[in-house]
This record gives sequence, structure tokens and C-alpha cells, in this order.
Amino acid sequence: MLYKFKSKATGDLIMLEPQGRQILKLIGKEPGPQGIILPTEMLPAITALQEAVVREEATLQAAREAAQAADDAQAKQSVADAQKGISLKQRVVPFIDMLRRAHAEDKDVVWGA
Repeated sequence: MLYKFKSKATGDLIMLEPQGRQILKLIGKEPGPQGIILPTEMLPAITALQEAVVREEATLQAAREAAQAADDAQAKQSVADAQKGISLKQRVVPFIDMLRRAHAEDKDVVWGA
């Protein structure tokens, strides 16, 4: 399944199901097949996403420091593996941009079929 986010203020944003579900959960929305984010909900959603990015980056930094301190090849490899994927920060940037633009124009963001 794909999540297709739409707003009259922006172009569509398409995400794979796991990433779309993660983002919706982070902003306190039920990751169902359809939904809406109202303009009044957008600023708190942006804040929640930014805080989640900070938490993820702190976790990765702590793992890097622990691997360096341990000087353990296996620990370093697991940190390197964790960094190979696309980070939450990279995933939320277009979504945050969509929320900001929709909020500025007082337009909803919806998802669904």
C-alpha cells in the first residue's frame, strides 16, 4: 500500500506504507486508509516530527560514541548499517514542507484513495 498525501496548496506526496504509517503515528494520527490533517493541527505536527528527528539523531550519535569507546568492530558495523538507510530526517523534510505550505494557505492535507 502507498500513502498519497494531497493538498490544494502543494503537489502530491507519495510514501510507502511503513514510512507513511511511521510519520502519521509520530504526529498522532491513526494510520488508516484515509484521513485529514487540519491547518490547526499542522504546527503541532511539525513540532512532533522535528522532535522525533532530534531523538533519532541523538540515538545514532550515542550508538556511534559507544561503538568508538568499545572499539568493537561488530558494534561499529551495526552503527554503519543503521546509517546506510534513509534517515527519518530525510523522510520528513518533504512532509514538513507540505505541512508548512498548506498551513500558510489554510488548506487541509488529506490521504486516501
